[in-house]
Amino acid sequence: MLLVLDNYDSFTFNLVQYLGELAAEHTLAADLRVERNDALTLEQIRALAPAAILISPGPGDPDQSGVCLDVLRQLSPTIPTLGVCLGHQAIAQVYGGRVVRAREQMHGKTSSVQHSGAGIFTGLPNPLTATRYHSLIAERESLPDCLEITAWLDDGTI
Repeated sequence: MLLVLDNYDSFTFNLVQYLGELAAEHTLAADLRVERNDALTLEQIRALAPAAILISPGPGDPDQSGVCLDVLRQLSPTIPTLGVCLGHQAIAQVYGGRVVRAREQMHGKTSSVQHSGAGIFTGLPNPLTATRYHSLIAERESLPDCLEITAWLDDGTI
């Protein structure tokens, strides 16, 4: 089961829809469970034994992401975890990186994203065009070596 932790963001359900479509394309069962970031305790999530976790976008900063920081600290070392926007920032923060204000707010603006071509980027155009909705970023220079940067902008933003 893929557990999606929803940080109270409407885009979460776009991600869930895409995951369902991707599963169907590859004839996989789409065993998705969506829970708000304050609906389950860490112990309840552990008991669910998810195969993977997706931490969604959301308002605010990682400190406002409910159980997500504890999930990252306790479960992400053994359960594959993907963070999108706020989820990405939470991963950076938990592993010692800083989350800072972006030089420019990016609400509905597109950017050209370079990527490694591996993992979730396999088979995607490089660069690809992505629409961004955020005012905070994970500060590249503060990230520890245990985090691998797999996508970036020309200006170094990750």
